[in-house]
Amino acid sequence: MKILSWNVNGIRAAQRKGFLQWLAAENPDILCVQETKAHLDQLDLELVNPPGYHTLWNSAEKKGYSGVAIFCRQKPLSVAKGFGVSHFDSEGRVLVAEFDDFFLLNIYFPNGQRSPERLQYKLDFYHETFRFVERLKKSGKEVITSGDYNTAHKPIDLARPKENEKTSGFLAVERAWLDDWIRSGQVDIFRELNQEPGHYTWWDQISAARERNVGWRIDYHFITEGLVGKVKSAGILPDVMGSDHCPVTLQLREKK
Repeated sequence: MKILSWNVNGIRAAQRKGFLQWLAAENPDILCVQETKAHLDQLDLELVNPPGYHTLWNSAEKKGYSGVAIFCRQKPLSVAKGFGVSHFDSEGRVLVAEFDDFFLLNIYFPNGQRSPERLQYKLDFYHETFRFVERLKKSGKEVITSGDYNTAHKPIDLARPKENEKTSGFLAVERAWLDDWIRSGQVDIFRELNQEPGHYTWWDQISAARERNVGWRIDYHFITEGLVGKVKSAGILPDVMGSDHCPVTLQLREKK
């Protein structure tokens, strides 16, 4: 099973840049998309109903902001939009899809750079994610939590860690939550399989950072420990253009 995750920085802009052609060529079983910046009534049928896929959408109340979507070949057993907490759910950042063997969460975590209040909102959102996933784990199913976490975990995960120690996205308090997340049994599967530096998923567009590979790894597939032995590969697709982020990949072995 091939699972991809990509912050497209606007699904309508991505469509104009060849998103559907890329989807057909890449042919994932599941694609998680973040930062769609659109409501369903703003999308054409080609995007809402691409051949071979069911699509799930959760949009922010505010138009042109946030939003997530899932494209999946198999129809989920159940779908939830958000955590059931209006303070967070109004921003359209979460989709939860239940499949036979696991729950899949597609999450666009908040950015904390705008103000101290938004940083606190981000931290509160992190803690709500933790509580929600702990409840899901009690079902006995494994959990995959994919998306744009908006935080680089370790110095290896960004090109200039020293310069960004006081920048939201690499603050000690944000990174500490990722430490707790991992201690709870979540596995950063890309880093589990690849210990090399220089692998990033987001680059600042203003400074042409992508050409110089001055980036951050802030997009992840985290999986619960019971899935680790079923992973065939996990990677990053830095050559895929169309956004300031690039897709991240997770390949699970097929059941025998």
